[in-house]
Amino acid sequence: MSSRADFIGYEYKDITVNQEQESLFVDGYTNFGWDLDSIAKPIKPLASLKIKFKRDRKIRNKAELTRLQRQFDACVDEMEQLERSKKTMAQIVAYGIALIGTICMAGSVFAVTSGLITLSVIFAVPGFIGWIIPYFCYKKLYQKKSAEVAILMNQKEDELYEVSKKANSLLPK
Repeated sequence: MSSRADFIGYEYKDITVNQEQESLFVDGYTNFGWDLDSIAKPIKPLASLKIKFKRDRKIRNKAELTRLQRQFDACVDEMEQLERSKKTMAQIVAYGIALIGTICMAGSVFAVTSGLITLSVIFAVPGFIGWIIPYFCYKKLYQKKSAEVAILMNQKEDELYEVSKKANSLLPK
């Protein structure tokens, strides 16, 4: 008598993610029938890591699980875009103000080389202000956008939860 287990054919999936998303994907993909195979830690700190999963090729409800997994991945991508959007407008405004300040400072330098000291001072004041204000402008806009994005992120997290819950209910018990 042999006590060998039945043959199981596996399919494999490798994903590359940021380190801060490791637990999200490990926990999330188990709801789609994937078993964690290994995690390749990066050599450099803060680099991406590679996570390897496997699951039974003949898993029931495979098409629906795959559809829900795509929905999960799309939701995570949207969350990453929302996170990046917090910085985008704040950076554009801050760089624009700094550029105007730099142009004023260049005008001040040209005025001083032409011997127009009063004009140089008139251009230097907005130039310095244009170099100082962007920091505060960036902080203010970033905080405002963060408050807006926090609500959307909570909605996306709820959506991830629902997708994972629905997928988990399709798995054999």
